[in-house]
Amino acid sequence: MGTFVISKAKSGPMFNLKATNGQIIASSQVYKSEKTCAAGIASVQKNAPVAALENQTEKDFAVQKNPKFEVYKDKRGEFRFRLKATNGQIIAVGEGYNKLDSCLAGIESVRKNAANSKVVKE
Repeated sequence: MGTFVISKAKSGPMFNLKATNGQIIASSQVYKSEKTCAAGIASVQKNAPVAALENQTEKDFAVQKNPKFEVYKDKRGEFRFRLKATNGQIIAVGEGYNKLDSCLAGIESVRKNAANSKVVKE
């Protein structure tokens, strides 16, 4: 089971989802309050396990309905993912990966860890 860790950024709270090995597998935006941060966590817990996969690195990729994980390449050529809720808002993002397989494994880790993860404050 993973853990959502709420921490304070300069302008408000944010969360990181950590896998059982302690590695950060997804991060949030900075929220205005702990209440909205908690709502973001609840949204990840609800949406991650059922989110479709939209691999935007493939030619002529199929556009999926939200909720979905979008896989894309950033400006440095690294593979990244973002999780979008049913309303289209980005609710979590992953780090940059050198290989597509590693990025996809990160998504599977988020799916596996999000639903039943405990929430702690740093």
